[in-house]
Amino acid sequence: MATDSPPPSKTEHRLPSTEEFARVQESAEFGELRRSYRSFAFPLTVAFIAWYLLYVLLSNYAGGFMGTKLFGNINVALVFGIAQFVTTFLIAWWYARHAAAKLDPKAEAIKTRMEGGA
Repeated sequence: MATDSPPPSKTEHRLPSTEEFARVQESAEFGELRRSYRSFAFPLTVAFIAWYLLYVLLSNYAGGFMGTKLFGNINVALVFGIAQFVTTFLIAWWYARHAAAKLDPKAEAIKTRMEGGA
């Protein structure tokens, strides 16, 4: 049975001490990593929750508007509902790109330094 994962590493990684974790957590590099994550994730989370709540509120209190037929049996509510799924996938794709470009290299550098003892 073939797998896509690489074989386990033969080299042993040393485990950092509690003091090393605390020192790294207080470092400017770790602060920058955390800021990069928060400046992306928090605003998008708030925006998506607002978008979702708008959909729910319009569905409950603006039935006439949501029931407006756009073409055939397609109404505003169906279009907004499908847009919820589309925005979910777009945000996930956008976050994956952001993490690969900005977060993962910084996190890997910190991890390598901690495991290597540098």
